Amino acid sequence: MKSYQIAVVDDDTQIQEIVAAYLYKEGYRTMTLSTAEEAWELWKNDPPDMWILDIMLPGMNGFELCRKIRKEAEVPIIMISARDEEVDRILGIELGSDDYLTKPFSPRELVARVNRLFHRISSISQTQDNPLPSQPGYTEIQVGELRLVLEERRVFWRGEEIEMTLKEFELLQTLSEQPNRAFTRDALLTIIWGDNYYGYDRAIDDLVKRLRRKIKELPVDTIRGHGYRLRTEKDGAIK
Repeated sequence: MKSYQIAVVDDDTQIQEIVAAYLYKEGYRTMTLSTAEEAWELWKNDPPDMWILDIMLPGMNGFELCRKIRKEAEVPIIMISARDEEVDRILGIELGSDDYLTKPFSPRELVARVNRLFHRISSISQTQDNPLPSQPGYTEIQVGELRLVLEERRVFWRGEEIEMTLKEFELLQTLSEQPNRAFTRDALLTIIWGDNYYGYDRAIDDLVKRLRRKIKELPVDTIRGHGYRLRTEKDGAIK
């Protein structure tokens, strides 16, 4: 059995059972909960390695739970909803969810997305006590005052560590590995979400907004009608 534990939060018991059964078959341990309040108690006492959150829950909704979890950790979050509204997708991504699926969805697709997220998470635990790691064999990307430690998924700006979600880190890594290259939105979607992504097509725009909020002087250019690039020139960019 895989060591990862996944919490499935949905007030529909049939969806709980189906999702849990597919995840168990894949080798994951699961917890099923019907309310965000129950989920929050779980988070405080025995936090899982990933959350699958329904948006429409009795009491506290999935958005609010996502917001509360994101204030404390960068654990992977997949949001699910019966509402296929663009505003919901945007809000879910802006709040820090790593993926979004609309009901009805294929359980196999959900499992594939879970696998993809875990595959991209480093097996090395992040060590928050050491703000400036220097480990032999670790791969680092240094672009001006921006530094990424790939094995630990850690980001430093002017020596200060910045917390990043998985998708935020992957976007920043992609841009940093080829500074000054102009990436199209479609190319970035494929790199970060995979070839079979059918979600919100402006997800990259929202990831960039989140990066700019966290690192206000990060020189990511918007290339109108095309996509984004990380500049290294001196004119207001990384020096």
